[in-house]
Amino acid sequence: QMFKCSVNTTNTHLRFMMGSRLRGGGRISAPSYLRTGRRGVFKETCSNITTRKNSGRAHFKALSAIKREDVITGDPHNNVSDYIYQRLGINLHQRPDHPLGILKNVIGDYFDSKFGNSSFKRFDDIHPIVSTFENFDSVLVPKDHISRSVNDTYYVNADSVLRCHTSAHQHEKLKGGEKQFLVTGDVYRRDTIDATHFPVFHQMEGVRVFDAAELNSDHLSEVEVVSKELKETLEGLAQHLFGEVEMRWVDAYFPFTEPSYELEIFFNGEWLEVLGCGVMQQSILEDSGNAGKKAWAFGLGLERLAMVLFDIPDIRLFWSDDPRFSNQFKAQMFRAGGAGMKKFKSYSKYPPCLKDVSFWLPEKVTNFTENNLCELVRGVAGNLVEEVKLIDEFHNSKTGKTSNCFRIVYRSMERSLTDEEVNELQDSVRTKMVEELGVTLR
Repeated sequence: QMFKCSVNTTNTHLRFMMGSRLRGGGRISAPSYLRTGRRGVFKETCSNITTRKNSGRAHFKALSAIKREDVITGDPHNNVSDYIYQRLGINLHQRPDHPLGILKNVIGDYFDSKFGNSSFKRFDDIHPIVSTFENFDSVLVPKDHISRSVNDTYYVNADSVLRCHTSAHQHEKLKGGEKQFLVTGDVYRRDTIDATHFPVFHQMEGVRVFDAAELNSDHLSEVEVVSKELKETLEGLAQHLFGEVEMRWVDAYFPFTEPSYELEIFFNGEWLEVLGCGVMQQSILEDSGNAGKKAWAFGLGLERLAMVLFDIPDIRLFWSDDPRFSNQFKAQMFRAGGAGMKKFKSYSKYPPCLKDVSFWLPEKVTNFTENNLCELVRGVAGNLVEEVKLIDEFHNSKTGKTSNCFRIVYRSMERSLTDEEVNELQDSVRTKMVEELGVTLR
C-alpha cells in the first residue's frame, strides 16, 4: 500500500541483509541474496589509504590484529585475495568525518532520540571473521542456498568466512543478554563490478526484544504489536534521512523474519528500497535463550543510503583519500531531512578506457563464473577498473561452444590513464583468464 509519510517523530542491504535496486534504475550496493567472525573485538589499526599511481591499488598500513596467514590460509576452500585482505581493518564506518561514519552516527542518534539515550547498545568493532554457523545457520539460511557457495562468499576455510552481513552477530548478542542493539560493520561479498558494487561494503543491523508487558494489547496480536512499532520506527528514520517523502511497505521473504517487509521511498522520481525488516523468527529467539519472547530486526546498507543522500556517483570514492573527496565531509554536516545539507561536488571526471575481451567458454566444468572473472580483474587492476559487463553471448550450434564478450572499463578517480598502462593491465587480465579460468581467447 502506498501512503504519504505523516510520522511526527523528529528524528531507514539494501534489503534486509540483502541487495536492493532502484525501481527503473540500477542497483545500489550488494547483490540480491542473503549473506554474513570469530568472536572478539577488532580495533581499527589503519587510518590512511595511499594510492600508487602506476597501479591504482589501495595500499594500507600493515594490520597487526589480523595476520595475512590467518585470512589467506591455503585451505582448499580459501578464496580470499590480497585485494580483499588489504581492506580488513580499514573500518571506514568508524571515521566520524567519513560519509559512512556520519550516516552511522545519524542513525544511532535517531534511535537515542526515539527510545532514550543509550537505550540501543552500539557495536561497530566486531571481528569480521565468523563461523559458517554464525553467518548462515544461526539466521536460518538454507543449506542449499546460493549464498553459501564459494562463488558468492569469501571462505577462510570450510568452517569460517568473512561475514556477508551483520546478521552474523545476532545469535551471539542475543545469547549474551542484549535486548536492544545496533551492529555496524564491514561485510564481504564476491560480486560484479560497476559504479554501485564493491566487494567490501558496510551494513547496520538493529534488533529489539520486547518485554512481556510491552506486548499487551486489547485489539492486536503480539506479532501485530511488534510489526506496528517496527514500521513506525523505520518510517520515522526514513523521514529523518530523506524528509517528507512518499513511502510504501512491500511484503518480502527473509528466512530469519516472519512476517518480513521492505520499505521503499519515492525519491528523485524513482522507488528506492531503503531497508528490509521483520519480526524475528521464533526459533532464533529460542536458540539464543529468549524463548517465548518477540523481537524485530532490520538491516540496511550504509553505502546505498550515503550515495543517495550525498549524491556520491561511484562507490569507489568511499575508499579514496583524495582531499577533494574527504574534505567535503564533516561530522556535523547532516541536516534532518536533507534540508539545506551540502551535497558532494564531483571533481574532474577523467576519461574511461574501454577494452573488450572475447573468448570461448570451457567445454567442461571449470572455474569460470562472472564473479570469478571480476575477482581476477580486481586483482590485476585494483580500483582502476570501473565496470566489467557482459555485452555479447553467442552459442555455436554446430560446435556446441559458447562465446562471451565482456567489456572492461578502466578509469582512475584521480588522473588520466595512459594507453600503455591500460594495455599492460588488459594483457595481464587476458593471460590470467587463460591460466586461471580455462577460457580460450578469440
